[in-house]
Amino acid sequence: MATTSSEGPWIEEWLSIGRFSTYLAAAGRSRSRALDLYEWNAKLSAAFLHDLSHLEVGLRNACDRQLAAATLPGDAHWTDPATSLTLFPVVMRKDRATGRSRDVNKIARGNVQRARINAATSPHTPPIPGKVVAELMFGFWTYLFVDAHEKTIWVPHLHKAFPPGTDRNPFNDALAALRDFRNRVAHHENILNGSESERRRIVYIIRLLSADALAHFKANSEVATILAGRP
Repeated sequence: MATTSSEGPWIEEWLSIGRFSTYLAAAGRSRSRALDLYEWNAKLSAAFLHDLSHLEVGLRNACDRQLAAATLPGDAHWTDPATSLTLFPVVMRKDRATGRSRDVNKIARGNVQRARINAATSPHTPPIPGKVVAELMFGFWTYLFVDAHEKTIWVPHLHKAFPPGTDRNPFNDALAALRDFRNRVAHHENILNGSESERRRIVYIIRLLSADALAHFKANSEVATILAGRP
């Protein structure tokens, strides 16, 4: 794969000693194979970002459709202030790490508020709901499926987006793992190990959301092919 020289200090200067050492170790200290592995990892990461973008867009739209039923009279969308406060009320719980009480929904409410501000075309114009939804990050959508929202969001609303009998727990676990994986990919970390498991998690979630979307996804994903071509 590599067509440039793998000798000399330019690789460590360009990538850093610490970063390249990971690939050297995986390549049995072969500099040329390590450089090939780095390029392969970059291509695999790009392919995963494509697949994760499909998952994120599909997930947020599925959630948005179901949460529409939660919109209170007088609000135009579930992200409007009154409905948002109902979905994410102040819930004080003791933090195991610090021993202090904290509002478990404070971050979610803040995310919605910032999304509304960013989506507004002017201070006096209500934001377009679709733009608010697009402003909310992947972490927000994964947070909707945690244990704290079993009774307030999953049971009355989000379970309807999935086949009857879907267990929230493994779904939530898969989303949490993919959230961490997405952050690794976005920060250009190596994904030399465990990537097949992440690919299967993406397929698992998309299959639950839409069989048609899964068919399109499988026809357009390059992850499996790139995984099979590891140097």
